[in-house]
Amino acid sequence: MKRKLGQYSRGVSIIGVGCTPFMNILKNPETEGLTESEMFAYAAIDAMKDAGIHPHDIQGYFHGQAGAICSSDQNSANVHVNDWFGCKGLGSYAHSQACCTGYLALDLAAQAVASGKWDYVLTGCVDVGACNFVPNMPACYHEKLTTAVFQKNVERTYDRAYTRQFEAGQSAQQDDFVNWYMKQYQLTFDQVDDGINGFAINNRRSAARNERALFRTEFADLAKEAGCKDVWEYMRSDEHNPFVSRFLRRTGMEARADGAAACVVCPTEMAYEFTDHPVEVLGFGNSVIEAMTPHLEVYATRESVRQVYELTGLTGDDLDLLMANDFFMSSNLLSAEEAGYIPRGKAWEYARDGRTAFDGDKPMNVNGGRCSFGHAHAASGMADIFEVVRQMRGEAEETQLRKRPEIAMLRGFGGSQNLCAGILKMAQ
Repeated sequence: MKRKLGQYSRGVSIIGVGCTPFMNILKNPETEGLTESEMFAYAAIDAMKDAGIHPHDIQGYFHGQAGAICSSDQNSANVHVNDWFGCKGLGSYAHSQACCTGYLALDLAAQAVASGKWDYVLTGCVDVGACNFVPNMPACYHEKLTTAVFQKNVERTYDRAYTRQFEAGQSAQQDDFVNWYMKQYQLTFDQVDDGINGFAINNRRSAARNERALFRTEFADLAKEAGCKDVWEYMRSDEHNPFVSRFLRRTGMEARADGAAACVVCPTEMAYEFTDHPVEVLGFGNSVIEAMTPHLEVYATRESVRQVYELTGLTGDDLDLLMANDFFMSSNLLSAEEAGYIPRGKAWEYARDGRTAFDGDKPMNVNGGRCSFGHAHAASGMADIFEVVRQMRGEAEETQLRKRPEIAMLRGFGGSQNLCAGILKMAQ
């Protein structure tokens, strides 16, 4: 029998958000010496300033990093940052759930407030996804993170008993759903390819208008530079957009980046002391399935969504915005349909026709997503929260949705195992 989630003991709302630009710190002389602590502090101070709260008022904090040991050579990562944003000595927790970490950072903070343990909590995430620590050197030294080193780090997220030895996990997951989806709805390869390319085009349009995004040039402009007749010729081109797996092209895979993001939460009844536009955390559904399980992303997403809809009484028809972890662009197809946001078998078509863009009727990943905004692993989920709050406040500038969203879903996915679905709502 499936258990129903319990309600929060008291309402929880976000009162402040912060986010660094997503970048490659080695490629810019102004950022080359940045440490993970400085990036976390940037986001944390940004969030506290946005909330109008002093560091001395924060009662506890959460620190999320997908691979603190692998990429930063540090354990108990929360200890390394607190003195940088004025919270030295506070109770805190370090946690890691791979690329789902940013979403669960909010889940954990909301639980801490809902339980009554703390009233004012800061939760943030940081990762250096484009570079790696230099052994036996201070934290300001980094070197390029090669694909070989990255792949070895990723292997650590998989079960040592079976998954690694059987070479399952990431290499199998990126095409698993697309193959299933194509057969399930009797689609052609070209239709699915156009759908995934459509998501990429729509997301890049958002990123090009977002000053914090890694990539700021639309694919339509790149197509002109390449001499293509239109953006679709460019996206379908094996020269300009080659396949890197059976179904996914280069533009459909994550763009690793360095960055951090954070938010401040408190009881909803206290939130109005700080802001007239708090964003309420209604709850999260969670599921973890080991990477050997076929179609795990489908089943774990479905279960997470079921839980949060049962908890809140909402459905996909109530959503105004969906933010989904799309380090594989195909995850957008899955997320949209499992959330009931787009009819089953139709997400590829909605994306192809531009309907998932920031100016479409079913907007998704309107900050640019992992492939265009950039993927700083743990920080990416928190950057999605940053974007949702800005959209709900009407502060998203060029990418502000036509309808200011009141209800949004966050669909987290990390390590090809950790899944969650959370719902945020503009407080009344």
